[in-house]
Amino acid sequence: MDIEALRSFLAFVETGSFTRAAKQVHRTQSAISMQMKKLEQNIDKSLFEKKGRLLVLSQDGQVFTGYARQLLQLHDETLNKMQTEVPSTLLRLGCPDDYAESVLPKVVKFLHQTWVNLDLQIVCTPSNRVKLMLDSGHLDIGITTRSTNSEEGYLLQSDRGIWIFNSNETAHLTIPLPIAVFQSDCRFHQAAIEGLLKQKRQFKLIACSGSASAQRGIVQQGLAIGAMAKLSKGNLDELSCDNLPQLPTIEIVLLRSSSKNNPISEEQLISLCESYRQTEITL
Repeated sequence: MDIEALRSFLAFVETGSFTRAAKQVHRTQSAISMQMKKLEQNIDKSLFEKKGRLLVLSQDGQVFTGYARQLLQLHDETLNKMQTEVPSTLLRLGCPDDYAESVLPKVVKFLHQTWVNLDLQIVCTPSNRVKLMLDSGHLDIGITTRSTNSEEGYLLQSDRGIWIFNSNETAHLTIPLPIAVFQSDCRFHQAAIEGLLKQKRQFKLIACSGSASAQRGIVQQGLAIGAMAKLSKGNLDELSCDNLPQLPTIEIVLLRSSSKNNPISEEQLISLCESYRQTEITL
């Protein structure tokens, strides 16, 4: 249905004359007549009828008037909205699920404070995969860990590795000691395995996983104890390290892809990380 024809129809409703309606919509009277004929063909109804020498709305024309006003209002509101809406910013963020419940929500909050209309796409995948996706341009920024002596990325917060267990289960008392750890590229994996070997302690590797949720689930069921960052432990208990290898301190950082299409600048990333750290200080 032609929107301009609706506009001309409503101009007739308001003025009661094709001549005056034509002046309002800046068309010729013959053009208005053609539009009205086309409208009547579209709805298969007569919109007008003769009343003496005057042309007035038919009963169907009166009913159609209300719908025409709604259609025209919706059309104009839609155009106005689409033309004035701030374009959305697409940002692709990678995060290991170790930090999906702790670090990630805070980063998301600061990102939405930076961009009013943000289209944020989040990929949860292990840290090594996050880095690969950043290098290939499939992610714009990523939350990962770094060694304490590294300058990689921009610091969000520090944390320490801990042993976790379910205090209602007996896995921590079992010989050989059942353990669940992250995959081999994780610093907690290396520290846990190498530490137990140095202690010459008998242990059984129950599972290696790139998922903190998987590791917590295994520990929750009493199948093993685990090794992860303290902020990732969920509702599990921390196991004393008196007779277990010490796990390292880590730093959680934000990395940025160098892709030319990256919507977040290095300056914006630095500012976000500074705001994040300030929030951690005040908590």
